[in-house]
Amino acid sequence: MSGADAVLIREERAGDADAITTVTRSAFAEAEHTSGTEALIIQALRAAGQLTVSLVAELDGNVIGHVAISPVRISDGAPCWYGLGPVSVLPTHQGLGIGSQLIRASLERLRASATHGCVVLGEPAYYSRFGFSTHPQLVLPGVPAEYFQAMSFSGPMPAGTVEYHEAFGVSE
Repeated sequence: MSGADAVLIREERAGDADAITTVTRSAFAEAEHTSGTEALIIQALRAAGQLTVSLVAELDGNVIGHVAISPVRISDGAPCWYGLGPVSVLPTHQGLGIGSQLIRASLERLRASATHGCVVLGEPAYYSRFGFSTHPQLVLPGVPAEYFQAMSFSGPMPAGTVEYHEAFGVSE
């Protein structure tokens, strides 16, 4: 087996934090749209107990990818909504479908719980293939509307302003 076929997607374990930090920093080092704080965001979410889903991609015993999902607040009071991201894959393993595996696995875990839906800030063409789409009534202030997408697992699409956990405001 090679590429994404040999990759194990699993829950984050004790002892994975440093590897996740390394993967995240490497993945975003040359990214076009980056705050440079993605690894710090994950650390802050973990410290606050807000990593609802934290999965790693492992190849030959090494962590090569990670996805985080954390709760978001919506101003209309819609409960049980979450935000996908950051998603990270080591640059040497990008383009092999590993990020897609991480995203699909994390969304499956959300669907299996009492979750109502998920939002994502990212490249529209990439995230739309997982079922995300734009919804004008759901807004993340300060970003172009086409880059903020959502999917509902149950119930109607909420209407309001989305707020990520304060960890997303962390700085170096």
